Amino acid sequence: MHFTHLFVPLCPKKEILLGKMIDTSAFQGKTAVYYTLGCKLNFSETSTFGRMLQDMGVRTVQKGQRADICLINTCSVTEVADHKCRQAIRRMVRQHPGAFVVVTGCYAQLEAERVAAIEGVDLVLGSNEKAVLIQYLSEAWSKKTADESLHQYYKVKTKDIKSFAPSCSRGNRTRYFLKVQDGCDYFCTYCTIPYARGFSRNPSIASLVEQAEEAAREGGKEIVLTGVNIGDFGKTTGESFVDLVKALDAVKGIRRYRISSLEPDLLSDELIAYCAKSRAFMPHFHIPLQSGSDTVLKLMHRHYDSQLFAEKIQKIKTVMPDAFIGVDVMVGCRGETPACFEETYAFLDGLDVTQLHVFPYSERPGTSALSIPYVVSDREKKERSKRLLELSDQKTVDFYRRHIGQEAEVLFEKAPRGRAMHGFTRNYIRVELPPQEADPELDNQLVKVRLGELTRDQQALKVNL
Repeated sequence: MHFTHLFVPLCPKKEILLGKMIDTSAFQGKTAVYYTLGCKLNFSETSTFGRMLQDMGVRTVQKGQRADICLINTCSVTEVADHKCRQAIRRMVRQHPGAFVVVTGCYAQLEAERVAAIEGVDLVLGSNEKAVLIQYLSEAWSKKTADESLHQYYKVKTKDIKSFAPSCSRGNRTRYFLKVQDGCDYFCTYCTIPYARGFSRNPSIASLVEQAEEAAREGGKEIVLTGVNIGDFGKTTGESFVDLVKALDAVKGIRRYRISSLEPDLLSDELIAYCAKSRAFMPHFHIPLQSGSDTVLKLMHRHYDSQLFAEKIQKIKTVMPDAFIGVDVMVGCRGETPACFEETYAFLDGLDVTQLHVFPYSERPGTSALSIPYVVSDREKKERSKRLLELSDQKTVDFYRRHIGQEAEVLFEKAPRGRAMHGFTRNYIRVELPPQEADPELDNQLVKVRLGELTRDQQALKVNL
């Protein structure tokens, strides 16, 4: 059974959630603060939680004010992420004494009891329960006392995570984030995300089109498709990701779509060909590689080899020569000998990609990677990361330089008064408009510009109107 949140106003104080009456009068005039760790999907979900609370009369606090409700959406992709989650929870408890503290997200699913035991935490919701977060919050709210935390937690086993929490929310800039899929069936040896998020599942194409149409009515022009393994879309409904892309492409008003991340073995030739001629899907891909060594890919239980990956890059570049291609790379995983790393470096050096997202391997309890014998030292991980980041910087600068002097369409984003304004071209080149030309009227507007020289920090191209 899939859960969705549905609010039907009855009167200013009562609403129906999943057929159950919820008295929202206790929340009228209350305040909330939100803290998110991790991926774009988490940020999208937090934004949706915020809108749900706002519908109940809860407003977001201003900086420096105390909140009545603290909501922390956690990540658990690495050991460092776990540590940051605990730090964030304790910091929120200190900054908002007496607040009702709710923790959800991946770390909450994997370590629910440990999180619930933290001083000041009232409610911990796993990946299945967050779909009806408002119901759990409403039921627990009346039990809270001023001087004692509830320390309640709710979670189910991985196989029982079946709910889907819809989310189409505007980020803190211009673009919207549309959650099209959740969960993962891949179970790579180094990863805990399938245990935290459950198996792959998705809503219908029709429901996602409706959400995109609503974003268009609100003035949205760009949507990023988010999920855990979005190329696996369709497991629940018998549909396909390419069918979803075609349906969204037909939504009037949305001028740009970006695909947040797509596994190489799920990046079909049909999808590449469609994006090349698409009205609104941008020449911009983010494809996780993790390693350029076939030896390491096998140890990771990835579903492809380096040859398939290289073929996908070549196919994209053949039909979209100016496509921006970002690549995830993990360094220092178990089994990555110096020779294996050099294979990865040489492979990436020879690929026509634009940017590398480099992150060090982190040991995760309960993963099968712990049985792999060769261990890379932290010092070596840092050195390998440094080399790949330098390679990434060079590739990005080279890509930007190839576009200097060209005309491009930029979607501008709001900037603080007196600061430079930024935006992105169709193929994700970041541009900078000087402060003297920045204009609030340009926010969320598509404007033709001439691409100029690199900025001093080499993070953008200069433009003038």
